[in-house]
Amino acid sequence: MALTGLQIYKLLPQTNCKECGFPTCLAFAMKLAAKQVSLDLCPDASDEAKAALGAASVPPIKKVSIGSGNHRVELGEEVVLFRHDKTFYNETALALGVADDLPDEEFQRTVKTINDANFERAGENIAVSMVALIDKSGDAAAFAARAKTVKDTSPLPIALVTEDPSRAAAAVEVTGEAGGVLCGATAETAADFAEIAASNKWAMVIKSNSLEELGELAEKTTAAGVKDLLIDPGFKTQADILHNQTQIRRIALDRKEKGYGYPSALSIQEGIDPYQAALLVSLGVTKYAGLVILPEWHNWQFLPLLTLRQNIYTDPQKPLQVDGGIYSVGEPNENSPVYISTNFSLTYFMLSSEIDGSGEAAHIVIIDAEGMSVLTAWSAGKFGGEQVGKAVLASGIADKIKHRHVIIPGYVAVIKGEMEDAMKGWDIMVGPQEASDIPAYVKDVWLPLK
Repeated sequence: MALTGLQIYKLLPQTNCKECGFPTCLAFAMKLAAKQVSLDLCPDASDEAKAALGAASVPPIKKVSIGSGNHRVELGEEVVLFRHDKTFYNETALALGVADDLPDEEFQRTVKTINDANFERAGENIAVSMVALIDKSGDAAAFAARAKTVKDTSPLPIALVTEDPSRAAAAVEVTGEAGGVLCGATAETAADFAEIAASNKWAMVIKSNSLEELGELAEKTTAAGVKDLLIDPGFKTQADILHNQTQIRRIALDRKEKGYGYPSALSIQEGIDPYQAALLVSLGVTKYAGLVILPEWHNWQFLPLLTLRQNIYTDPQKPLQVDGGIYSVGEPNENSPVYISTNFSLTYFMLSSEIDGSGEAAHIVIIDAEGMSVLTAWSAGKFGGEQVGKAVLASGIADKIKHRHVIIPGYVAVIKGEMEDAMKGWDIMVGPQEASDIPAYVKDVWLPLK
């Protein structure tokens, strides 16, 4: 159980020595309770305190690592049921399937498509996490050969999806230290899969349609030496996903029953309508699944699912933001337009993308609004006309341009008057409400002005 600030305070030396950087031991204890600092900062912490706080600080859901290097996937270590209570830490791993019975050329093309499924969004790279090799051939040698091809052509970790331990063993033997996760163990085959996973230091997924059996099976599997374990409760309907995944998270956070403190997995069945499959994946992402395996997929599913995952695993208490200041899109000169916006990352990247698409290089003056979007910042009093006007003048943009025109977002046209008062001699132009209208605005308003 997590300790409160007062419980932690009772374990501290209570000398208020300030060596930890805080004025009192109580203040330090409150930071420890919020998991914002480490006990290592206290020079006089007793062994009793270290033992108690160490046990309390262990996440209720075990961390699981799959693969190695820059593409290693880390799952688990979650501590809350609701994202807004703290944040979610290790994002859902999305594994896209490739069948082992595909013709060589199609197989390699499919793996390459999975490798290349990454995008730049809001200053971050969002990408597919793993390659899921699906056992369709029923042949151990063919399955192993395809696993070797994936290892040689993809930097991503591999999920071996087979219900046959002998085929899994053959594939692991040729991929070896590359690491990955075995998917397909049931109560009947868990012991055989556990032997393979433990001896080769691979992660493993166990599956059962019974939550009670799943917990017992997890304990037996870890007792067999498997260190990185995921649990899959299966499903028949969307309601099953919601119920089972939520129940696993609740039980794990309560720490009252063993066998559930592991990341969960969700395996989508083959043959499902692609729109329904995308919906099921999105449900898994939003409702706690650590790993989602999608055996059949379409390129159009990539971006919406990866964007959803990025949004869910963004800390709600720390908005994505860029630094305030002057930014260039293209190679602007002294006659280029000047756009004004807030430092919310998504706003900045959408605006810069549309400016780039307009074909007219420009300056962007970013106002520090604590990471809020334009309308949110305005309603919170962080993007008022006088504030924005003073910030624009202080940015030094006047030294970079000959003209005296700036373009504000159309949604906050109301600040135009106050900006004009704060920026004597400047023309405050009201731009479009949506960034997607920037190209048309440049053509219809800015270019005629030049």
